[in-house]
Amino acid sequence: MKNFALIGASGYIAPRHMKAIKDTGNHLSVGYDINDSVGIIDSISPASEFFTEFERFQEFAWQLKRNPDTALDYVAVCSPNYLHHSHIAAGLRLGCDVICEKPLVPTPEMLDELALVEKETGQRVYNILQLRHHDAILKLKEKVANEHRSDKYQFDLTYITSRGKWYMESWKGNPRKSFGVATNIGVHFFDMLHFIFGKLEKSVLHYANDYKAAGYLEYEKARVPWFLSIDANDLPEEVKGKQTTFRNISCDGEQIEFSAGFTDLHTISYEEILVGRGYGIEDARHCIETVNQIRTAQPEQPAKGEGHPFLKNIV
Repeated sequence: MKNFALIGASGYIAPRHMKAIKDTGNHLSVGYDINDSVGIIDSISPASEFFTEFERFQEFAWQLKRNPDTALDYVAVCSPNYLHHSHIAAGLRLGCDVICEKPLVPTPEMLDELALVEKETGQRVYNILQLRHHDAILKLKEKVANEHRSDKYQFDLTYITSRGKWYMESWKGNPRKSFGVATNIGVHFFDMLHFIFGKLEKSVLHYANDYKAAGYLEYEKARVPWFLSIDANDLPEEVKGKQTTFRNISCDGEQIEFSAGFTDLHTISYEEILVGRGYGIEDARHCIETVNQIRTAQPEQPAKGEGHPFLKNIV
C-alpha cells in the first residue's frame, strides 16, 4: 500500500483522484487546498489529514518522512494550471513521485525545468493522459496503424461545453492562470490526436478570444479543423435549450463515442503508473508544444478546406 498526498483537494477533478487512490488499494494520507469545501473526502477517505495552508501541509509531509510506514510515496496535483509547476517541484523535493493533471505545464521550457528537478531528486513525474486508455481511442489507433492509405484521415474536433458567468470570475477565466480555452479544455484532445495520428506537421490558428478558439492541425496521418468553446451561443440551434454540451468528434465521418467507460480512466491511469507504465514528461511534450504554439500564434484567415464550419457563425 502506497501513501498519497493530494494537492488541490477541493477542485473539480480531485474526487476522481481520491477514488483512484482508494480503488487501487492505496491510502490518502493528507490533502491540501486553500478552499475548505472538501466534504467529498468523507465518503472516500474520512481519516485523511487536511490543511488549508501550504506551509502546514509541507511540514506535516516532512514529519511523515521520519517513519518508513507513514512516509509519502506519491503526491497527486490537481491545483489550478498555473500552480502545477511549483507543486510538482515541491512534491519531487519531498522525495515523492508526482501524478499531475493536464496541462502538465504551459511551455516546453518548463518541461525541461521539471526534467532537471527529476534528475536532481531521482523522482518521477507522471501526467494524467486518460484518453490514451479509452477503448474507443485504442481501437482507432490500432485501425490507423494497420491501414496503409495514401490519403490522410479527415478528423473533426468540435467541443462546446457551456460555462456560466462564474467561469470568467474563477482562475479558469484568467488566461495567465489557465493559459486560455484551447489549453484548458483542449490539451487532452490534442494529446489524443498525436497519440493516434503521429507528429504534428502544421498548426494554424484561425480565431481566439477568452471564450473560444478555432484552427487547423495537420498530423502525419490526419487533417483536423478544430473548434473549442465555453460559450452557449455557439451551440447548434437543434440543441440549444436542450443540452449545455455539444461534441462532434469524428474520423472520416464516423463518430467516436466517449461517454461509455470515461469515468474510470483515472483509476486505469493510476494502475498503469503504479506498475511502471505511466506517461511521463516526454510523453506530454508533444501536446504541450501544440498548445504553446496555439497560444502564441496570431490568427490567420483559413486556407481552402482548412476552416472549421462553425467559424462562419463568428467571423
